[in-house]
Amino acid sequence: MKSRKIVITGGPGTGKSSIVHRLEEKGERCLHEISRQVTLEAQKEGIAQLFLERPLLFSEKLLEGRLKQYIEADKITGDHIFIDRGLHDVLAYMDYFKTPYPDLFDKICKDHPYDKIFILPPWKEIYKSDNERYESFEQALKISDYLYSTYRNYGYDPIEVPKLSVEERTRFILNNI
Repeated sequence: MKSRKIVITGGPGTGKSSIVHRLEEKGERCLHEISRQVTLEAQKEGIAQLFLERPLLFSEKLLEGRLKQYIEADKITGDHIFIDRGLHDVLAYMDYFKTPYPDLFDKICKDHPYDKIFILPPWKEIYKSDNERYESFEQALKISDYLYSTYRNYGYDPIEVPKLSVEERTRFILNNI
């Protein structure tokens, strides 16, 4: 039996990684966000912010990596697997930045459904920017709107995770799968 694919998404700095790490500590299977890896690889090649300099290439690399994760999740047995960001996040970001993308992006999202979507709302008190997170909090708010909209446009009803401690948010997710 294939594991149910459960996405944890949200704008930048909403606590996704902290929750995914806590889920792992509890013995849950998780696949991690890959955008930092794509960004760091580009920086090694002398491109400071691949998404800003070549947004379509960055998005193609992200979509390819997330598609690999999706296929990897298909091979995992068990009840469920948590995925830090889904394929649809790529389209939400592209739409936010008003960057056109090929129809193939849409087809990939339609052909690779998830079982449940949890979305973390923007939360100013925990937001921090760093070397790979260049967005301001105001931009994070707008990106969050695009994420909600994109997932809804594909027929999902994202479950909003309340602004609580990491432990309580993790428990909320586990109680709602």
